[in-house]
Amino acid sequence: MGMQGMFVSFEGVDGVGKTTQVERLRAHVEAQGRECVVTREPGGTALGVAIRRMLLHGVASDARPQAEQTGDGRQSEPADIAPRAEALLFAADRAQHVAEVILPALERGAVVITDRYLDSSLAYQAGGRELTLKDIRDLSMWATNGLLPERTYLLDMDPAASHARLQHGEDRMESADDDFQNRTRDAFLELAKAEPERFRVIDASRSIEEVWRLIEGDFVAIDHSRPDWQLTAPAGESVEGIAR
Repeated sequence: MGMQGMFVSFEGVDGVGKTTQVERLRAHVEAQGRECVVTREPGGTALGVAIRRMLLHGVASDARPQAEQTGDGRQSEPADIAPRAEALLFAADRAQHVAEVILPALERGAVVITDRYLDSSLAYQAGGRELTLKDIRDLSMWATNGLLPERTYLLDMDPAASHARLQHGEDRMESADDDFQNRTRDAFLELAKAEPERFRVIDASRSIEEVWRLIEGDFVAIDHSRPDWQLTAPAGESVEGIAR
C-alpha cells in the first residue's frame, strides 16, 4: 500500500479510560508537528454514525414493520439485533471507516489513532455474543483488506470497577450483564496473548498519569524504531517496557 503513517488502536471494556488516553496521545503527536487523525468505531464516518446508532441503541420503534404493532395499534418493544446481523453491521462500518478515513490518512503520513477497531468485534461478538471467533475474524479481515494497527493498547480493568466510572446512561452494549462483560474482558486478554508483538496490556486501574506514562514510553520506542522516526523520549527519561 506504500503507507508511511502509523496506525494505533485503543481497546478495552467500557469505562477503562480509552478516550482520555487517546486525547493524551493526540496532544503528544501534534506537539511534534505531525498530523494526527483521531477516530472511533463504530461511528467514524457518516455511514458509521447511522450504524453506531443502531448498534448501541437498537432499532427505533417507529422503524419497525407495521405488522409488528401490538393489537391495539401500539408499537411493540424494539427487538435486539441478531448476532449475525450485528457482526455484518460492524463489518460494514469498518470497511467504510478504513476506505474513507484510515487509509487516506496513513497514505498522507499521518498518525491514526482509533478508539476501538476489529479487536472489539472479536471480543464483544465472539467472546461476549458467543459467535465463532474464526467467522468474526475472517469477516473483519475481509472488510479491512487485512489492515491491522501497528500497536494496540489494551486498557485492562475489572468490568465491575470500570462500569462504576461511567458518567452517562448505559447504551445497549454497556447494559449487558456481568457475565457478558467478564467474557468480553477475558476475550480481550486472550487476543493480547495471541499477538504479543502488537498488543500492550496496561493496568487501567492505575492513575491516569501512570497509564499515560506507560503509553507514551512505548509509543516513543516504536516511533524511534521506524525509518522516518521524528519523536524523542522526554528529556532525562528512559523508555520502559510495559508488557505484563
